[in-house]
Amino acid sequence: MRVVGEDIEQGVYPIAQALRMAQEQELDLVEISPNAKPPVCRIVDYKKFLYSQKKREKELKAKQQKVVVKEIRFGPNTDDHDFEFKLKHAKKFLEEGAKVKAYVFFKGRTIVFKERGEILLLKFAQELEDYAAVEQMPKLEGKRMIMMFNPKKK
Repeated sequence: MRVVGEDIEQGVYPIAQALRMAQEQELDLVEISPNAKPPVCRIVDYKKFLYSQKKREKELKAKQQKVVVKEIRFGPNTDDHDFEFKLKHAKKFLEEGAKVKAYVFFKGRTIVFKERGEILLLKFAQELEDYAAVEQMPKLEGKRMIMMFNPKKK
């Protein structure tokens, strides 16, 4: 097997000799790529290796951005004042970097006003033109007509 590591002469050694080399340095022999010809092993402190790997994963996880989705609910008969109020909230959410999911909820017999709901969502999209890009056009799912917005990059 091929042996690599710090303070070691890299080369191809029999398994017994590789194990002896690791024991002399009071370290572990860790198989890195078993499918290679010959298999590659590294002489390393295994606990330290696991610790550094865990630390690296934690750093990567901390750097990731979490996507926040804020929902705004309308009825098919939403008045202008309510519309403006919800529009102001949507603008604030988008400026904070959150996605916005706007939907019209049809309760009972209001499902016959599908066109009204679609017009409302399209008007909402038009008002948010400077703040957001439309991710998904209005789509009816059960009793809800949903539209998604992504914040625009500054």
